[in-house]
Amino acid sequence: MPSAIDADSRPCVGLFVTCLVDMFRPSIGFASIKLLEQAGYRVEVPPTQTCCGQPAFNSGDSATSQELAKQTIAAFEGYRYVVGPSGSCIGMLHHYPSLFASTDPWHARAQSLAQRAFEITSFLVDVCQFDQIAASYTGTLTYHDSCSGLRELGIKQQPRQLLAEVEGCQFNEMAEAETCCGFGGTFCVKYPDISNRMVENKASHIAASGADTLVGGDLGCLLNMAGKLKRLGSAVKTYHVTEVLAGMTHHAAIGEKE
Repeated sequence: MPSAIDADSRPCVGLFVTCLVDMFRPSIGFASIKLLEQAGYRVEVPPTQTCCGQPAFNSGDSATSQELAKQTIAAFEGYRYVVGPSGSCIGMLHHYPSLFASTDPWHARAQSLAQRAFEITSFLVDVCQFDQIAASYTGTLTYHDSCSGLRELGIKQQPRQLLAEVEGCQFNEMAEAETCCGFGGTFCVKYPDISNRMVENKASHIAASGADTLVGGDLGCLLNMAGKLKRLGSAVKTYHVTEVLAGMTHHAAIGEKE
């Protein structure tokens, strides 16, 4: 007799959770699953996935980058789509082909993964044409465009289009929404003074927008900005875009204690 899973005819998506979500904000992963299921997909989370390899890649460690790439490629083979709540990490998956020579069998496998890998708001809008957001939020939002999502994957209007479907909220665009927050992965470690000044500027733009809630698509950026806002004594709350879209803002905001 076929199992319930075998009988499920919905197309299957492999969820790339990302390290930061797994370790610091699992609710983003659950929100992503909820949204993908609302869009008509069955979601699986391959247990062998780990880091995308971006820290090693950014540091010039090609050997470690290749090993992590191979592990990720193998974990997600067989899925028609691979979706993740991070433009940064999905952007790294798009860099995988550059890690292998064109004659290396892993190159073709890396290309296949890159072609199937999507950041979640891009997937919902560009692939699914999904607009049935069943969430509400009372407050005024502003959105930060993360560098990798914006510049590598072209993610700009997709999250805004989805947020416009959220009942009850107002959207105020901040100045310099496309400017880096100063996190930049290893950048904030290598150049802390520059990074701090950049996030100070970002906090000023957030305050000037009049928004009471900051939203974005990359947890690294959000942790950086939420931390700075907290140190400045700001009351602005910070959420990942999936948490707002899935109606999962009942728990503590990013950077706050439960």
